Amino acid sequence: MTLLALVVLGVWVYLCAAHGRFWSSGPELSAGVPSVCPDVDIVVPARDEEATIGAVMASLLAQDYPGTFRVFLVDDNSTDATAERAGRAPNLTIVRGAAKPPGWVGKMWALAQGVAAGAAPLILFTDADIVHDPRHLSALVARLPGLEMVSEMVRLNCASWAERALIPAFVYFFQMLYPFARVNDPRSRVAAAAGGTVLISRSALERIGGIEAIRGALIDDVSLAKQVKASGGRIYLGHSGLAESVRPYPHFADVWRMIARTAFTQLRYSATLLLLTLAGLSLVWLAPLGLAACGAPAERLCGLAALLLAAASYLPTLGRYRRSPLWVLALPLIAVFYMAATVSSAIDHWRGAGARWKNRSYGAA
Repeated sequence: MTLLALVVLGVWVYLCAAHGRFWSSGPELSAGVPSVCPDVDIVVPARDEEATIGAVMASLLAQDYPGTFRVFLVDDNSTDATAERAGRAPNLTIVRGAAKPPGWVGKMWALAQGVAAGAAPLILFTDADIVHDPRHLSALVARLPGLEMVSEMVRLNCASWAERALIPAFVYFFQMLYPFARVNDPRSRVAAAAGGTVLISRSALERIGGIEAIRGALIDDVSLAKQVKASGGRIYLGHSGLAESVRPYPHFADVWRMIARTAFTQLRYSATLLLLTLAGLSLVWLAPLGLAACGAPAERLCGLAALLLAAASYLPTLGRYRRSPLWVLALPLIAVFYMAATVSSAIDHWRGAGARWKNRSYGAA
């Protein structure tokens, strides 16, 4: 038990002191005006998004960008009025998506068609549930010099009780998995992106083989970042104060499905990695509680110190989402929720159900 206590405390000291400052909830992309303004193609894949697409397209068409930009909405065989509610504008093209070929994820096929429809040197991929500040495109392009890809973790919805409980932790765990400082360090092999907004040079995309290189990727943003960085390109990942998601997760079950959709994919469908992940998460989140409650005096001290470090590391993310610091008390329980959703993702895969998104199934055994 004493050895376990020392290991637990050592892990948290390492995470807080040497794990890429994941806890800092930064950097954040600020507004700026680019010195050079290349043409930009904005590609929006959309499937059954009639509830959000109007506000999204209005925000994109209202971008205060000094250069020329064109929006390509790829209607991915929607069964609702997505295309009709997108609006009309001289610089808006609605691409009617063709049937998805075998081996392609629906979103990747839609992105590939949007890329093929344009020819600008810069491409902005953004989801059909992201609303943009008028300064956003300029800020992204202003950050690009010296880089080949700029991506942001947009502000996520945090209105319902389920969102307030779980969404800040989602961002926190993502930062822990992919510390932004390491993603942005060209000497580090860590690569990641957040698919809500990804600005990439067309030359970099062509160098890695285009969207086809990640055609089957469910975690497409991270896969794209890994391809670009492995090919020698410099990338940037930060938080956004100029874009926010309007996709609601009103119930705990909605967040559960969002996690389970790709959790086992992240583990490469490996039972071994699943067991190691659960063991590691138990060591990080559950062992400190057990030590603090049941250990000898020295072990309790280590457990309490680990819990304090965990709580302190969560505070910046809670501050970003304007949540009470008291939410740190729920973090171990929230971690159990994410662990359970990950196990559920594995069970779905082994049952042959695979992941479901937008009325499509992926990754079935």
